[in-house]
Amino acid sequence: MAKRLQAMLRKEFTQLFHDWPILFILAWAFSGAIYVAGNAISIEVNEHPTVVIDLSRSALSRELLARIQPPYFKIVGSVRSDDEVLDYLDSGKASLAIIIPPDFERKSLAGMGRFQVISDGTMSQISIMATSYIARIAAELNIELLTRRLGALSTEVARFPQIDARNRVAYNANIESAWFASLLELMNMITMVSMLLTAAAMVREKVYGTMEQLLVSPLRPLELFLSKIIPTVLVVVALSLVGLFGLVQGVFDTPIRGSLLLFYSVMAIYVFSIASLGLLIAVFSSNLAQAMMSLFLILMPMLFLSGAFTPAESMAPWMQYTSLLSPMRYFMDFGYQVLFKGNGLEYVWHDIAGIVICGGTIFGLSLWRFKKRIA
Repeated sequence: MAKRLQAMLRKEFTQLFHDWPILFILAWAFSGAIYVAGNAISIEVNEHPTVVIDLSRSALSRELLARIQPPYFKIVGSVRSDDEVLDYLDSGKASLAIIIPPDFERKSLAGMGRFQVISDGTMSQISIMATSYIARIAAELNIELLTRRLGALSTEVARFPQIDARNRVAYNANIESAWFASLLELMNMITMVSMLLTAAAMVREKVYGTMEQLLVSPLRPLELFLSKIIPTVLVVVALSLVGLFGLVQGVFDTPIRGSLLLFYSVMAIYVFSIASLGLLIAVFSSNLAQAMMSLFLILMPMLFLSGAFTPAESMAPWMQYTSLLSPMRYFMDFGYQVLFKGNGLEYVWHDIAGIVICGGTIFGLSLWRFKKRIA
């Protein structure tokens, strides 16, 4: 068995290293895809283009506008009419407009000051965050105005019981979206490439007409499956090291807090599981196009049910139960807990158990279905 498997592994690596489209996909998946995801996806308000109409032109309006500054906002223009504001918003030169009325200072001193904020809602999340920042700036200015008006009484007010609410984000205090996005994309690429390599390798045998030759050879179905899965595990583990240390940590400075030995040991089991799913897809596919369509038909629901974008606890009950059938659900939770939080085996053992059970079931199902088809 060892000699037959060794010969098949040599054949698989030779074919892989001569398949230029697959090599290009591998290079892009663990470099360009991670880099683009880390830079393109941002949930922070940074240099948000803002246009201003200051009809008050008072000391208070200037003080308000002085607080709306980089790195969160960038005033790209000061105009005098509503038509000019619409032009800035419609052309995309500005994403936020601040309109200060003529009586802003007088009404503010009387406790009734108002100003208008118009936001481009095309990017809804950034828009909501930008308006919340403006609301916070206005609230801080109101507190300062109240303190000035109270004068000596402000010291008496300060003695009243107060709540000092300070939100702190664990593991990512500055809420760097690139940390989340790059790590998420790395785990996505591990999943996609694991399915793609094994599905393509098995379908290639059908397309080239070599499957019949393998079936009449002394090679057993188990040995054939292992010869397709082992190269995938080795290649994905090696390339993930490049993605993790070269891009996730090297480019985006994402801290790696947990045990790399634990992560890569479990990742090898996960790649084995997903590669088995790729073989199951290949068993039902007669050509590479069918395999790719089936791959994305399965991969997209797995991704959305993995908890990467929406916590599993927020899903409908039937979706939560369905996600338990996917090894990706367990791997996403495992990856973030180990690499991002630094948790050990006592916190992630249930995720490991889920990956092992799902992987063993998928491998057994694909092997059984293959034997049934060739019988």
